[in-house]
Amino acid sequence: MNTATGQPTSALYGFCVMLLKLLREEQPLGFAFALDGPDPTFRHEQSPEYKAQRGPLADPLREQLRVLPRLLEAFGAPRFCVPGFEADDVLATLAVELAAAGQPVRIVTGDRDLFQIVRERIDVMFVGARGRKPVIYDRAAVERRYGLRPEQLPSRTALAGDVADNLPKVPGIGERGAEALVRSFGDVKSLLSQLPTVTPTRLRDALERAADQIRTTEQLARLRLDVPLPDGPRHAQLASDSLARLRTLFLELEFKSLVPRLEGLASAAT
Repeated sequence: MNTATGQPTSALYGFCVMLLKLLREEQPLGFAFALDGPDPTFRHEQSPEYKAQRGPLADPLREQLRVLPRLLEAFGAPRFCVPGFEADDVLATLAVELAAAGQPVRIVTGDRDLFQIVRERIDVMFVGARGRKPVIYDRAAVERRYGLRPEQLPSRTALAGDVADNLPKVPGIGERGAEALVRSFGDVKSLLSQLPTVTPTRLRDALERAADQIRTTEQLARLRLDVPLPDGPRHAQLASDSLARLRTLFLELEFKSLVPRLEGLASAAT
């Protein structure tokens, strides 16, 4: 999908379709964005292999990312990007802060790493592959899927690994095996402290050989809740002046089919 001048817009269009649908259907009291920064994070410094398998972004996507700040500014909600941290850490910190203040929070993401943050007043709307209906994960839904509490998921990753983030697994342990071990011992810290009780011997030996790796992977997989967020509003509603800015930008990007959807949100923004 491109403009008449050849500017690629497919990712931006898909993002706008999803966000306008969310604003219409969810009618949130406010919303905010979190973004990754351009520089390495503390995870890259701790482990050079972290996400090292990912190649450079394709040129059309890179070109669209240059337009993204203008688009987010037009929506008028706070944008959080903290050097040294990933967007997931920012989302986790922001969600926990708002929930502690008594506000219900819904994180919208395509990253399952955020499932570990689910708790009272925080759930996750998981947006999977295009065309699939989003799924809401509250605490019960996470436990049904994994047989684990949300806060135990980093321990699962420490044993089973994560291909997407290039986090290594313990040889011989798959996802179901990792979940069984975490259910039995609670977390990898307890598991490693009770290795003599693990059977069979080959499993105990594998865990013992990978002990340092397990500890490091768990630290990398666990989201931070102490990101130093800047002062200022934590969220904002869609305002009428934002609708005007979006209309102008949508026409520039040739998103003509989305303009009527803005008009449908106008009454809620006044």
